[in-house]
Amino acid sequence: MDREDRKGAEAMSGGDERGVYIISVAAELIGVHPQTLRIYERKGLLQPSRTSGNTRRYSERDIHRLRTIQRLTQEGVSLAGVQMILDMERQMEELERRMEQVRTEAERARRLALEEIDRIRREGRGEIVPLAEVRGVRMALRPRRTQPPRIGPIAVGPGEPGSQGRTKRRMST
Repeated sequence: MDREDRKGAEAMSGGDERGVYIISVAAELIGVHPQTLRIYERKGLLQPSRTSGNTRRYSERDIHRLRTIQRLTQEGVSLAGVQMILDMERQMEELERRMEQVRTEAERARRLALEEIDRIRREGRGEIVPLAEVRGVRMALRPRRTQPPRIGPIAVGPGEPGSQGRTKRRMST
C-alpha cells in the first residue's frame, strides 16, 4: 500500500463505517461487476454490513478496501496474494498502534522516574549512583575462580547408583 492509500485508510478508520452503498452502486464506484464483489466477499477479502433483509451495504471503508483490491489485482496479484497483503497490512497497523502505546508508556515511566529522582535529591535521603558504577562494584566483589571445575562420573542408563551401568564424565560447578 503506498503512502496515499495509507492516508486514505487512516482517514477512513476514524470516519464513517456505516454501510450506505448497495452492491450495484459500490460496483459502479469501483468499476467492476457486482458479481466480482460477491466473489471478493466469498474469498474473505471484505465483509460488507447487511441490512435486516440481508442486503449488502458497503461503507466508505469498504470502498477504499475495494479500490486497494482492484489496484493489486490489476498489477497482477492473485486474490490469495491480495488476502496475504491485506492481512500483513492489518498486522502492521496493529503493531504500529501497539508501538505507539509502548512509546507512550515508556515516556510516562521515564517522566515518573525523573520526578522520583528529583524528589529523592530534594529530600536529601541518599545519593543516586549511576548504574555503571554499581556494576563495577559488583564485578569487584565477585570471587575469582582459582581452580578448574571438578569432573565426576554420572550414571547413564538403567540400574541403581553404583551398579554396572555405563558412566559418562560430566563437568560440575
